[in-house]
Amino acid sequence: MGKFNFIKTDIKDVYIIEPTVFGDERGYFMETYSESDFKEAGLNYTFVQDNQSSSKKGVLRGLHFQKNHPQAKLVRVLSGEVFDVAVDLRAGSPTYGKWVGALLSAENKRQLMIPRGFAHGFLVVSDKAEFAYKCDEFYHPEDEGGLIYNDEDVAIEWPKIDGELTFSEKDLKHPTLKNLNFKF
Repeated sequence: MGKFNFIKTDIKDVYIIEPTVFGDERGYFMETYSESDFKEAGLNYTFVQDNQSSSKKGVLRGLHFQKNHPQAKLVRVLSGEVFDVAVDLRAGSPTYGKWVGALLSAENKRQLMIPRGFAHGFLVVSDKAEFAYKCDEFYHPEDEGGLIYNDEDVAIEWPKIDGELTFSEKDLKHPTLKNLNFKF
């Protein structure tokens, strides 16, 4: 058995990745990334930056991308649970404007591989979540772009949660897909 199960999604190049978990009464061990296994699966990325965030229930971060320095991201949850979303913004893609979502949690240990050319965001559905991601390009603050989370044309089916959603002021100002005037 391989160390990872690479699950294709409805959008080309976006994968849900399940690691093999070795557990006993002491706890567990797993690899979260192996360059050779990922390359064997056709996922040829060189990661240059790792990021981590902590958010409370109802925080919705995104949908973010970098325009001139796009990033591929391998995302996972260290504690808690999030609904993670990738929206295809690749020019000429048959799935342009479509989205993929997955519940990622410390319990299921799933990861989402998001290639360059996507907007990315997540909603915290547990009381708190710690979120980690590897990027194949450095973060450039002057290069930020975004897509509004509730675009009717994209129609993301965000999970219902108890309580209010919380956003950054910046994230509430992102344009809709029709008004984006940007494609990868």
